[in-house]
Amino acid sequence: MTVVRLLLVAALAPVPIGVGPRYHPPAGVYGACRPGSLAAGGRVHLELFARRRVVIVPAAIGLGGAKLRFGRVVAARCRAPIWTTDPSGVVRFAGVRRLGDVFRVWGPPLGEQRLVGFRGGVRLYRNGRLVVGDPRRLLLREHDELVLEVGGYVPPHRSFRFPQ
Repeated sequence: MTVVRLLLVAALAPVPIGVGPRYHPPAGVYGACRPGSLAAGGRVHLELFARRRVVIVPAAIGLGGAKLRFGRVVAARCRAPIWTTDPSGVVRFAGVRRLGDVFRVWGPPLGEQRLVGFRGGVRLYRNGRLVVGDPRRLLLREHDELVLEVGGYVPPHRSFRFPQ
């Protein structure tokens, strides 16, 4: 099999979700939480991979008093400047924010050598292209596809089709 064909097969193969609490971190809300629309704000799609397994970005990050129905937030008492309404990886944000702000509001660590509960060199891809430097400093831009990886390579997606 050629290298190109192997890469194509790897890109099309689904990546399994990791098993255990490190792959299913709970939602958190750290910092200010104020009333606001859950449908407002910019959106990015965030995918996390550790040891070539999916790490779930949970619903209700940055939401106080969230009410969920079928795993999706239907109401919340308040929201932080960064929030999620379902476990799809779509992260909403208000104002100018950085990737580090997502993890500050959520709770798990992010750094050049740490991703959630995993250690090792963290790689960041924006729209399929490797970004060098501290991932916490990356500015969030509307409709970006952001992929963070540690402990193995998963071909990063270049885009995401956001729901209307």
